[in-house]
Amino acid sequence: MKCPFCGYTDTQVLESRTPAEATQIRRRRRCLSCHRRFLTIETAVITLPHIIKQDGTRQAFDVEKIRRGFERALHKRPVSATDIDNAIDDILQCSLNSGERELSAEQLGNWVMQHLHRLDQVAYIRFASVYRRFEHAVDFQHMLTELEHPALSPENEHDSSSTL
Repeated sequence: MKCPFCGYTDTQVLESRTPAEATQIRRRRRCLSCHRRFLTIETAVITLPHIIKQDGTRQAFDVEKIRRGFERALHKRPVSATDIDNAIDDILQCSLNSGERELSAEQLGNWVMQHLHRLDQVAYIRFASVYRRFEHAVDFQHMLTELEHPALSPENEHDSSSTL
């Protein structure tokens, strides 16, 4: 760490403290040249992956955009804010755990749909109707059939055949 007073590049850590929220570390340092003391605060820098849209454009990962999607789908539904926060945190963790620098918007949308499916089926259908661009009533009928009979959905048939 460079001394802010004299610019010398060698300092000594005298004391380290972790605040109650444990999201940063405070270090009291002393410059080995001018002997002045100063405080540094270290925080972890987390780089979220960029999202690649269907048209090929890239966007920064936007947690608030995900939250707005959940809130629109769950409007006037009996789901707590804590459940929404937990789902968003899980999606954020999935994106970090992927280890990828870029994720497709499709992958992100699938994670949102999985969480909405667990939270509220009406919200799941609302989100799916926009995300999958439903154009006809039959699209809703297919989605309802999948909810009523998950074993009949094409996705589950594919999953079961791959495990044989």
